[in-house]
Amino acid sequence: MKIVIVGGVAGGATAAARARRLDEAAEIVMFERGHEVSFANCGLPYHIGGEIPQRAALLVQTRAGLAARFRLDIRTRTEVEHIDAAGQRVRVRDLESGRTYEESYDRLLLSPGAAPLRPPIPGVEHPAIHTLRNMADMDRIKGSVDAGAQRALVVGGGFIGLEMAENLRRRGLEVALVELLPQVMPPFDPEVAARLHQELAANDVQLYLEDGVTAFEDAEGGVRATLRSGARLEVDLVVLAVGVRPDTGLARAAGLKLSERGALLVDEVMRTSDPYIFAVGDAVQVEDAVLGGPAYLPLAGPANRQARIAVDAMLGRASRYRGAQGTSVVQLFDVTAGITGASEKVLRQRGVPYQKVYVQRAHHVTYYPGAQSMMIKLLFAPEDGRVLGAQLVGGAGVDKRLDVLATALAAGLTVHDLEDLELAYAPQFGAAKDPVNIAGNVAVNALRGEEEFVDPAVLDEAGRTAYTLLDVREQAEFEAGHIPGACWVPLATLRARLGELPSAKPLAVYCGVGQRAYYATRILRAHGLRACNVAGGFALWSLIHAPRPKPRPLHRRPLSTLTASTSPSGVASEESGCCVGPATTVKNSAVAVVTRAAARTEPHTASVTKSPGQIELDLRGLQCPGPLAALAAAARAAAPGALLRARADDLGFCGDVDAWCARSGHKLESTHRDGREFVAEIRLHTGADVAPAGSPAAANSTRKTFVVFSGDLDRVMAALVIANAAADMGDEVTLFFTFWGLNALRKEAPPPTKKALLDRMFGWMMPRGAQRLVLSKMHMGGMGTAMMRHVMRKKGVADLPTLLASAQQKGVRLIACSMSMEVMGLQREELIDGLEIAGAARYVNEASQSGVNLFI
Repeated sequence: MKIVIVGGVAGGATAAARARRLDEAAEIVMFERGHEVSFANCGLPYHIGGEIPQRAALLVQTRAGLAARFRLDIRTRTEVEHIDAAGQRVRVRDLESGRTYEESYDRLLLSPGAAPLRPPIPGVEHPAIHTLRNMADMDRIKGSVDAGAQRALVVGGGFIGLEMAENLRRRGLEVALVELLPQVMPPFDPEVAARLHQELAANDVQLYLEDGVTAFEDAEGGVRATLRSGARLEVDLVVLAVGVRPDTGLARAAGLKLSERGALLVDEVMRTSDPYIFAVGDAVQVEDAVLGGPAYLPLAGPANRQARIAVDAMLGRASRYRGAQGTSVVQLFDVTAGITGASEKVLRQRGVPYQKVYVQRAHHVTYYPGAQSMMIKLLFAPEDGRVLGAQLVGGAGVDKRLDVLATALAAGLTVHDLEDLELAYAPQFGAAKDPVNIAGNVAVNALRGEEEFVDPAVLDEAGRTAYTLLDVREQAEFEAGHIPGACWVPLATLRARLGELPSAKPLAVYCGVGQRAYYATRILRAHGLRACNVAGGFALWSLIHAPRPKPRPLHRRPLSTLTASTSPSGVASEESGCCVGPATTVKNSAVAVVTRAAARTEPHTASVTKSPGQIELDLRGLQCPGPLAALAAAARAAAPGALLRARADDLGFCGDVDAWCARSGHKLESTHRDGREFVAEIRLHTGADVAPAGSPAAANSTRKTFVVFSGDLDRVMAALVIANAAADMGDEVTLFFTFWGLNALRKEAPPPTKKALLDRMFGWMMPRGAQRLVLSKMHMGGMGTAMMRHVMRKKGVADLPTLLASAQQKGVRLIACSMSMEVMGLQREELIDGLEIAGAARYVNEASQSGVNLFI
């Protein structure tokens, strides 16, 4: 048999290899119009962003390697121009020489893929406007970034759009993303997409929803994009990611049957309307495995399975494609989102009855460090509980649960089965009741009528009037934020206060994520009250009803997202969030960064990897002074002159490593920030031309170091008065704020931050900012402090915020203790601007060089 395959990559290359494994005697010819016969197109954005440093890593198979291993006739840079279905021949053009010829076949397999859409927008042919389909496209985009592009526009919020936005931000570009729909990732439901909107905003991607580009024009070599809203964006490059169309021009000309949107129609063995021609991959329409009916799902996984089935059918093996359920996953910065099966939107459109539940749980037990939250939305049939679809969004562990639910859906399991699944458990991997089990529990409760839910989406200003809203959280949680109009009765006091609850309307009960509200509704219903649980709790209600962030204009200045800029003072730019000594700026490259593939999440001991002349040290998960101790131990065990590369997630690491190198005689060659982590390169001293490790510098009588431990108004005032006076006399002054002293540095109105409940409770209990500090003596319920502030104003004594600002203007260095911040749950965004963050080593280094050292 002679098999001719048109197109490589996932479908074509898989089919060729499968055919050879099944038939050693077959003649197999593959035509590919590109240079590469098989490459990882899903990895293209990550090479642009530097996550995959080596271009060659994207080449899954080379032409020579594939041909030699499977004895294939592979012809790259060759395009099939015409199919003669009656004569079972194809006309082919060699794109290098221009020669045309014909090739016969017994079976023909089409794997042409899909082409990115290039909408007919005026100016769309500008050379700085790109699409991303193959490695040549990738090279052009990466070349523009490498050449110094600073601002980028991504048009389209699907998989490629989000991945490009993330990777361009990782390269330090300012990025705007424009999406015509009200949400990114159209396959997802709106509340799941809302979490992705939050993550884009948190990483400074300017998001324009329900907007589109009406025109492009040249702007001094860059591009000016005009949006429907009237906004105008000037950028250095544009990536169009507005979708794909099946690349089926060749099939159409051959008379093969196509769908309305141009996809090839195939049967369950991937055979087209011609019995000798098969088709796979992004060019075909398939069956929806969940609801039935046609589906177009251009995904790599289905393409590989279809290729195997098509070859099996060609060679007489019994095999069939059972349809696609659309399982897919995307990572966006620190958030992972996945979907399998039908969405709520599709179920509504198709008129399919369904029920839904939401579950929010940590990916492993919370007592084991590093637990990250995820939300599961589970859709199921109301008559028997059959799983119809699921969507997940959160941190670690989302992909694991997505695969479990995808398998359950494929097997036709019900929510009762989810309850009973026996899944792997150890503290670092999951919980005795996995989030999937919990989702099954909640769904079964709903099926049995043991729990009723109200959709938080309906609880807008108008919808809330149909219910009496009852918040059963603790007081601090309620005061930090609640649904407007809600009454508050903590769960622990609910039974004693049942008589206070109004009964004219149903009670819509909520807590943080739904568990305590479930307990409350059981109590209320047992006492004859109408009660339902607000699905997903206050967390989901807040996500759905949060105001959409307004995008800001893009600027030409380069960002320091991944690099810490060197300044004469040795303090990194405020944007980098990393305090370092003078160092060379280092890009996110394979040389400077431990690869994420080998990275572990939050270890409790340092991980050391050695090779000749260099050491990779993983310090993530260690808090001050742990990173420094591990760093010193590794240095003591290493050979002189070795290069030590250390990665940490402690905020004070950069400041500490700078001071440690200065004291120990090692050379700090570079530091930079990589997302939430910090990377340092250190050349260990040889001992020949440096002072012995640990030798203190001579104390300088003009340098002064104060530890501000107290959070009392009078004591912090004393520290600032002395610091200002010393600065006025020309002294170098450093104030090291630790524990309660950090309260003086808090902003009164900080931006929203993501915190665990315990961290938030710390914040509620502590004074927020210099204006909230109280006297150590004679506070008298606030009267004494108020009198003191009044006397200070009357006598012209500067208040504490003024003294802080004055000290900063005079060059006084304010350092926040990273360990104390971690213990007290404070984040950098909550503290005043202009601070450095460091650990104990920075203080010890400063104190050893100071003539005066005070503890206040």
